[in-house]
Amino acid sequence: MGADDKIGNAAEKLGGKGKEAAGETKGDEDLKAEGQSDQSKADLKDAGEKAKDAFKK
Repeated sequence: MGADDKIGNAAEKLGGKGKEAAGETKGDEDLKAEGQSDQSKADLKDAGEKAKDAFKK
């Protein structure tokens, strides 16, 4: 996994956590769900990158 991919995925996950927290604070369920979705996408991207790395070895 490249460093750029790791940084991008971490940023997406962090942004998702921020959206989730903001949604929780404001009582905005849509924003909270969007944040959770962003985090899930970042996790899936990480898993995909790790799988690619495993096959390279």
